Amino acid sequence: MFNFFGEPVDSFPWLASAMLAFESCEVIRLRLAKLALGDHAADHEARLMVAEKVDAMFEASASLMSGASAAAVIGRYREHVAANTLRLSIA
Repeated sequence: MFNFFGEPVDSFPWLASAMLAFESCEVIRLRLAKLALGDHAADHEARLMVAEKVDAMFEASASLMSGASAAAVIGRYREHVAANTLRLSIA
């Protein structure tokens, strides 16, 4: 029997990954609204977005190589998504 709400030790964290997908949709919506303006802020956001993706890839790779679990990597991605949601909501 699965415990979907607990953090599984030897299986993939399905709930956390589903939450990451839903939370990411809000960041995508906020970024698209900002990019649609096409002004200087949109250009800055596009550059920031690409830089964040590259940084996140290196961070996740380093975490996995040092023995971090999938749950830890997904949790860290969720922290980044939450920070972006807050930043884009205020601006």
